[in-house]
Amino acid sequence: MARYTGPRVRVLRALGTDLPGLTRKTPNNRTQPPGQHGGKQQRKSEFGQQLIEKQKLRYHYGVSEVQLRTLMKEAKKGKNPTGEKLIELLERRLDNVVFRAGFAPSIPCARQLVRHGHIQVNGRRVTMPAQRVRPGDVLSLGSKAEKVPAVVESLAEPALARPEWIAFDGTQKRATLAHVPPGDAQPFPLEMQKVVEYYATRG
Repeated sequence: MARYTGPRVRVLRALGTDLPGLTRKTPNNRTQPPGQHGGKQQRKSEFGQQLIEKQKLRYHYGVSEVQLRTLMKEAKKGKNPTGEKLIELLERRLDNVVFRAGFAPSIPCARQLVRHGHIQVNGRRVTMPAQRVRPGDVLSLGSKAEKVPAVVESLAEPALARPEWIAFDGTQKRATLAHVPPGDAQPFPLEMQKVVEYYATRG
């Protein structure tokens, strides 16, 4: 399944929650699901509930189904609970850390900054959004990045408060991954057990 590029507020309405990584926009008073029958309350099956929780991860972090499934398999091999390990792996993606550090207003924007070579890790230019950031890694902006309007606006008013696991130097405009993100680091409500159950029967 390819990465989603359609209307983002429509996704928020369908999933019933704000996803700050996807967009700064909110549904406001349009809280019912999209579509002709969106206003009707429909009881979702157990599978439907599992699917919604899984989709929250996909859309917030901007990963494909294949990527998420691969990360889930890796998470299952870890010593920590599968759900907590999965969140850690997603939060350590470079595009997400760029977003959480306040360099970009959303993860899609952060991904674009990385691909265009505007982000440096430990002083080296990187272009892979999925690169995994390690504790102690230092993220900084390239020489041209500080003039990008989206970066300027985001630094002045980040979409989210910076988490405690990111040490930010506002003077140098550098962010350091202080330690591994906790297993509940996702900035939106999530029933992780339903995600684990979703993949338990699908390999």
